[in-house]
Amino acid sequence: MSAAAAPRGARRWRSRAARAGLVLAALGFMALFLLLPLAAVFAEALRQGARAFLAAIAQPEAGAAIRLTLLVAAIAVPLNLVFGVAAAWAMTRFEFPGKALLGALIDLPFSVSPVIAGLVYVLLFGAQGWFGPWLAAHGLQVIFAVPGLVLATVFVTLPFVARELIPLMQAQGGEEEEAARTLGANGWQMFFRVTLPNIRWALLYGVLLCNARAMGEFGAVSVVSGHIRGLTTTMPLEVEMRYNEYDYVGAFAVASLLALLALVTLAAKSLLEWRYGHEIAARATGARR
Repeated sequence: MSAAAAPRGARRWRSRAARAGLVLAALGFMALFLLLPLAAVFAEALRQGARAFLAAIAQPEAGAAIRLTLLVAAIAVPLNLVFGVAAAWAMTRFEFPGKALLGALIDLPFSVSPVIAGLVYVLLFGAQGWFGPWLAAHGLQVIFAVPGLVLATVFVTLPFVARELIPLMQAQGGEEEEAARTLGANGWQMFFRVTLPNIRWALLYGVLLCNARAMGEFGAVSVVSGHIRGLTTTMPLEVEMRYNEYDYVGAFAVASLLALLALVTLAAKSLLEWRYGHEIAARATGARR
């Protein structure tokens, strides 16, 4: 072996060792802080056997919490989908006064504590709030009811769809939409035939992330729910209440269902990436160009 080949071989070996070390460090970090806690949740849920697990899930309070969680997500996610598309379109296709302020407001839920958001809604719509007396006079209830849970969830999950779409739509530009408009397409035709096909994967990712966040939200909904068991307790709140009552099997059983929903969301995202990965990559490359 020549003297020049030896240093090259040593450098190549060090590069491979460094790459392997980084991969192992990343996998170890994920195993310690993600996989191990997740496995512990399922282990605790099944600690007393499948019969105790099923009995905990079959309780009426658990069923009510599951239905309420799905209901709130089913309302909040479509609302944020519509808002996210409209906000992304406005931010990337138009210039208007207050554009920078709109961008800052979209990011506001990332920086404001969910508990603060819940307190704001209590201040606005609570019995002693700004609009509370008017709502009570008209037989309407927001706080300690489903509308309050939906409002709090919408606030917390508001940025997810918009922040997935804005960078992509900025990179794509509006040339295709302008071409469609020149060819006589109206606004709806341009959106459904040009804009939506170009953003559908980012839109789907945003919806999946928004849904996962909506189902797992705790802080904001805890403030506005009133913890009325069977009526305003979502799955995260049901987990907290059972844990505080020392019903550890029941708490971890509900928590395992919540984790399972998150895993299903992740599996759906991964399946889409695997099935349509080439198309996603091609569109991303075209957007960068």
